[in-house]
Parts: sequence; C-alpha cells; structure tokens
Amino acid sequence: MDIANLYQDEFYSFLTGRVSTAIGRRLQRNFKQIGLNITAEQWSILYFLWDSEGLSQQDLARLTFRDKPSISRLISNLEKQKLLVRVSGSGDRRTNQIYLTAQGHRIKDKCMTQAEKTISEAMEGVDTTSMRQAQAILEIVFNNLK
Repeated sequence: MDIANLYQDEFYSFLTGRVSTAIGRRLQRNFKQIGLNITAEQWSILYFLWDSEGLSQQDLARLTFRDKPSISRLISNLEKQKLLVRVSGSGDRRTNQIYLTAQGHRIKDKCMTQAEKTISEAMEGVDTTSMRQAQAILEIVFNNLK
C-alpha cells in the first residue's frame, strides 16, 4: 500500500496529532464545565499517580512520553494547585518522588467521569468492531516506532 498517495494530507494530519489535540481540548472544556482548572496534560500526570503514587519524575516522563523539562513544569503547576507534592528520594537527592495531596485524591472521581464523557463524545457513532480495528492498527504503528 502506498500511504504517501493515499489521503496524504489527512494521514499526516492524523499522525501529527489532530485527533489527540481535539480530544485534549474537549477534555479540558469538560473539566472547566465542572469547575476543575486542570489541563489535559496535567490530567495525564494525575492519572498515573492515581494508579501508582510515589512515581519519580523520570517515571512520569516515560509514561506520558514527555521530556524532563515538560514534566517538571507540569508538576510545578500541579504543586501550585495543591494537587500533588514532590518528596526528595531517600538515597538520591536529585530524584523526586511524586505524591498526591488529599485534594489530588478528592478530584479523581470527577476527573474520571469527565474523561469517560470525553471518550464517549469522541467515539459517538463508532461501532465496537471499528474501534477494535483502529486500536489494533494504532498499536502496530506504536510498536513499530518504539
């Protein structure tokens, strides 16, 4: 298959994040509608911390596919909002472990509800078979680039 000739503009637009950007914008709008002042990028940090607290900044960078300066900025902004705290690692002062505050724990259910709403809005009109096929294709693309 010659992908270069098959819907080239649309394909490149898709690959450069058009869908991801649209979902991120909708997620932020849905957060804002219920009074949560967090970005989609900040949510991705919180999401991994809700699953496993005490992750290092390096762990979060790897999990979210962001560079170290971006992670540091996101964490600083979440600290300012009192949603998480950095704790110096016991053996290495250069390593910070990240923990949620009580407020960071309290917003989990609201955030997850808005994330589910966003995914439902994005997937409206997409049948389960098509969704599974798209997921399988994107998994192949992702694994090709690891």
